Amino acid sequence: MPETEKLVIRNIGLMLSGLIEDPILEADCIIAENGKISAIGREKDLNTDGATTTVDAHGVTLAPGLIDSHIHPVVGDYTPRQQQLHWIDSTLHGGVTTLISAGEVHMPGRPRDVVGLKAMAIASQRWYENFRPSGVKVHAGAPVIEHGMVEQDFKDLADAGVKLLGEVGLGTVKDGTTGKQMVDWARKYGIQSTIHTGGPSIPGSGLVDADMVLETGTDVVGHINGGHSALPDDQIICLCESCKAALEIVHNGNERAAILTLNTARELGKLDQVILGTDGPAGSGVQPLGILRMVALLSSMGGAPAEQAICFGTGNTSRQRKLDTGRLEVGMCADFVLMDQAQHAPGKDILESIQLGNLPGVGMTVIDGKATSQRSRNTPPAQRLPEIIVG
Repeated sequence: MPETEKLVIRNIGLMLSGLIEDPILEADCIIAENGKISAIGREKDLNTDGATTTVDAHGVTLAPGLIDSHIHPVVGDYTPRQQQLHWIDSTLHGGVTTLISAGEVHMPGRPRDVVGLKAMAIASQRWYENFRPSGVKVHAGAPVIEHGMVEQDFKDLADAGVKLLGEVGLGTVKDGTTGKQMVDWARKYGIQSTIHTGGPSIPGSGLVDADMVLETGTDVVGHINGGHSALPDDQIICLCESCKAALEIVHNGNERAAILTLNTARELGKLDQVILGTDGPAGSGVQPLGILRMVALLSSMGGAPAEQAICFGTGNTSRQRKLDTGRLEVGMCADFVLMDQAQHAPGKDILESIQLGNLPGVGMTVIDGKATSQRSRNTPPAQRLPEIIVG
């Protein structure tokens, strides 16, 4: 029998669960075996024997690895949109361990015909299934729906392993009736859907207003705060009131509309529907720290406690997207970010510092129980750093 790979992270100063109903855990140690969380609690109560890797957290904070719910990958760790290499590796250094495609729309010569778009979606799903840039989990292969697609096309996609639709509205389907029919077909075969919300973002896209969002009925209201241009306030409020879908706030959107969405969701008791993305790479470029920046924005300007804002980019996304990561629970993937208050940043601790609008310093990321990066080259330097002492 192969040896069990056992990771023990001890001496954790603060453990954030990702669960919005219980964001802070009374624990200082977490154990993973063969890439899955096997125990959480106080070190004195846990069996830490037989560790193949031990990490001394030196009092820093441990949270689930961050999830970016809205990206536009193309191939490998390269984006032709900005002619940039290693953007996914840079994103890992921002504490993000999982990325979810909203469509591979920046592929040069992206096919619009049904055969071509299906082929590209299947290929995209395959190459990111077979290749994890710097260890990051990339859920890709998200076709943009076009006129001419029939139910069999969605079955074919699902049978081939495709689990996502790209943003409805970025292709030729720009009416709610057709969009709903195709979204319903996708849902029938287990494919999750997202819709573009707001004004046009790239040539070929167009306005998607609240009426179309509601009629189409996707699983995720993509960039409810605009990507880039937001809808009028009354339409954003209407979507928050009417949608049971995930309300996705993105970095590459309207910050004022982001705060409006947060405040409205809070008033409606729908904070569990709020999730975070960057909507990059895009015209705004790549945002390696985009999820951390959204956490700091929503905490400092939106009044969300920092531990709650972190749930928007972890556990909320995990639940809305039906993922096996993003929550500190036994049996979930051992994907973590270890971080600490940035050097010389104001605030009595990391949570207060974030609530003052400051980014934390990332000291390590872990994916499937293995360290994938150490001191971040992109965040401000942390006060303390975790240390691998065995393994």
